Amino acid sequence: MPRSNIYVVGGGIAGTMTALSLQRRGEKVTLIDRWEPGHARAASTDYNRVIRAISGRDEFYTRWARESRQRWLELQSESGQNLMYECGALILATKGHCDWEDATEDTFNKVGVPYYKYSRDDVAARFPQFRIPDIDYALFEPEAGMLMAHRCMLTAINLFKQAGGIVKRGRVTTDSSEKPMLDGKPLEADVIIIATGAWAADMFPRTIKPISSIVGINVLYTSTPDGSEDFDMERMPCWIDHGQGSFGLPSSEGSGVKAAVVIPDTIDLDNDERLIRKESLVRTRSYIRHRFPALEGQKVVDSKFNQVILTPDTHFIIDWHPEHDNVLIAGGCSGHLFKHGPVFGEFAAGVASRDYATADRFKLGARKKLSPKESPSGR
Repeated sequence: MPRSNIYVVGGGIAGTMTALSLQRRGEKVTLIDRWEPGHARAASTDYNRVIRAISGRDEFYTRWARESRQRWLELQSESGQNLMYECGALILATKGHCDWEDATEDTFNKVGVPYYKYSRDDVAARFPQFRIPDIDYALFEPEAGMLMAHRCMLTAINLFKQAGGIVKRGRVTTDSSEKPMLDGKPLEADVIIIATGAWAADMFPRTIKPISSIVGINVLYTSTPDGSEDFDMERMPCWIDHGQGSFGLPSSEGSGVKAAVVIPDTIDLDNDERLIRKESLVRTRSYIRHRFPALEGQKVVDSKFNQVILTPDTHFIIDWHPEHDNVLIAGGCSGHLFKHGPVFGEFAAGVASRDYATADRFKLGARKKLSPKESPSGR
């Protein structure tokens, strides 16, 4: 069969993994981005990201996360790069607000995900870094951990190139009918896959903008205490702390302890500086004092600011444009997409090749906010 001419627009995790999957299928793929691969404006940037199967009642994403974990390990073996560290993930269930955590435990039992359920005393004994007077219990997923996000991106790009893929610099916009344009001229290809993350909302004001919102995420990296290894990934897990609206990762490869307190923030994608907000610095330091008393007074050694695009139900979007039958939109919830990257890319590649239709949850159209039990992200 003749090879299809395919353009993938957007070199973040969604676009790169889709391009890699298509190229390995034998297609002729060009990956286009406005900036160099791994650039700091992308939602896929930063040193590391959590990978975990914890998804509330949602068995679909739980299974996808488990499959992606295996694929990341395979890519690590293939590339020889340290892409993933299995330091585990601890989900703290706040007293009186445990719907998502309760649902996750039921799903883990159904799917067969290894986990431990710890009492407050268990957590205090096993992970003394955490101050936890406000939790009821915790779930510990030992095969979870962190992906070295920037390294994952560069590795995936290199594998794509090694497979014969082409990486091209250029800016893709859309005309009044939402048809893709490259540097002001119509983009022509058998298939055009748009995976531009938060930029998709402005590119598709009728199709994507009504079912998405852009949220800024401020992240601080705090120094570990002098002479202490307690906050390194060998001794401390990643964590999710919904009661405090926070998540974080232990120090890895000298990064410092990463903590994010999710504060809804706005951003002008093209004009705003990627600098952390002062109010976020105050809130995050307050959270660190509350949850990690041994880090109080430690200096911030780095910070990151980027954006995520969220759908109301936090499901991804993988669907054909309603007016342009060769345009596939892929993305939609970068808040929990990175860890699913390899499986997301394979699925999107199959839809792009018309091997199968997309899943109902990924279709364009009206979306509604889910309850904490139903939401895969717990939002």
